[in-house]
Amino acid sequence: MPLPQEYKLEKVLKAAAMKDGTVILTTLNEAWAVPGSIFDLFLESFRIGDDTRRLLKHLVVIALDMKAFQRCLAVHSHCFALVTEGVDFSSEAYFMTADYLKMMWRRIDFLSTVLDMEYNFVFTDADVMWFRDPFPQFFIDVDFQIACDHYTGDSEDMENRPNGGFNYVQSNNRSIEFYKFWYSSRETYPGYHDQDVFNFIKYDTFVTEIGLKIRFLDTAYFGGFCEPSEDLNQVCTMHANCCVGLDSKIHDLRILLQDWKRYSSLPPTLKRSLITSWRVPQNCSLDSLRQYDVPMNNTQ
Repeated sequence: MPLPQEYKLEKVLKAAAMKDGTVILTTLNEAWAVPGSIFDLFLESFRIGDDTRRLLKHLVVIALDMKAFQRCLAVHSHCFALVTEGVDFSSEAYFMTADYLKMMWRRIDFLSTVLDMEYNFVFTDADVMWFRDPFPQFFIDVDFQIACDHYTGDSEDMENRPNGGFNYVQSNNRSIEFYKFWYSSRETYPGYHDQDVFNFIKYDTFVTEIGLKIRFLDTAYFGGFCEPSEDLNQVCTMHANCCVGLDSKIHDLRILLQDWKRYSSLPPTLKRSLITSWRVPQNCSLDSLRQYDVPMNNTQ
């Protein structure tokens, strides 16, 4: 059954876009959309973050199945159904399984389409909690900037370990060509997910030839369970990376939100003077990762 015209992609993007044509995008499936799951925590972070609630009007939720789409419509303004014929993305896609890989590459293909439509985007996984407006921390005049599992201290260092769960991309000829190259490279590196393939192709001469400007984002502002942001006075986002399993993510993200609420309730003088820290990761600790025998450079 075709969707009504108001849910067509161009209409949804236009309704959500900032003045400069930027949208915030996340993807969602049924497992992450059910009440009490990741999506509820994601939305809550915007509501309790410092000056982030206003960004919700620019957030477009890309639902990968119809149940996720229906849940989105019930709680959010801008929803788009990206349902792939013959593929069921509704259940939890375990890391590096065939369904997981299909889901990740469908995402890259879709983001390429958004760039083609001349929209800039911040892509964020739904397990990234937004605590501050990230835009002041983004680099100016950079085509592609991406968060890291590990940050070396140099935003231009190609040895940074990027994480595809959070990036900011400007729509231009360079980024459009890059995303097409990235998507086509899945055939060059079969069996790898988008993040691994990015790590291969970031050194490719093609990237240099098209003049793509890449920067890596400091984990002091854009942290995660792999490498937490240490200063709550600076943190913009925190990602439940280095974590296997939906239940583990939900457990630790709930604690993360509690920690932020506790910090937010402090008077300004105490916020500046007290050294506050996260109580996570717990279930998402690196030790728990090792029990699944997941290589440390393959993180969600």
